[in-house]
Amino acid sequence: MTAPYTGGCACGGIRYEISAEPVMSVDCQCRDCQRMSGTGHGSYLIFPERGDVRLTGEAARWDVAGDSGNVKTRAFCPTCGSPVSITFAAAPQFFTVHAASLDDPARYRPQMVFYTSRGHVWDWMNPALTKFDKMPPPSA
Repeated sequence: MTAPYTGGCACGGIRYEISAEPVMSVDCQCRDCQRMSGTGHGSYLIFPERGDVRLTGEAARWDVAGDSGNVKTRAFCPTCGSPVSITFAAAPQFFTVHAASLDDPARYRPQMVFYTSRGHVWDWMNPALTKFDKMPPPSA
C-alpha cells in the first residue's frame, strides 16, 4: 500500500487523510469548475469510499446543480476560502478532492478530461488524455 493521501486548505483549518487509492484523476472544463478554480479547469482525485477518509475541521458548503440536474456539494474553508472537496448526491459513496489541496500535488496524474466542449483554446490539455465532450457514461 502506498502512503495515504493528505491535504487540506491553505490555513490548515481543514485537513484530510485518505488511505485508499483514487479510482480516477480528472480535469474538468465545465463552467462551474472554471469559475471555482479561476482558470480553465478544475483538477480532481476521486476516491471510492468516504469511509476511507479521515477529515478534521469544519467546512462551509455550497450546493450546485450540474448539467444533469444532479447536485454536487463543494466544501471549502470558511476562513481562507480554499476549495477542498466535492461530494455528489448521485454517487454518495465517492469523495473527491481538489488536486491543489494535496500536501504533495505531484501525486496528481490526470487520466482524462471531462467537458471539453466547454474548454478554451488557451487552457491546454495533454493530447494523450482520454477526452469527453461532457460527462462520460458511468462505464468509461
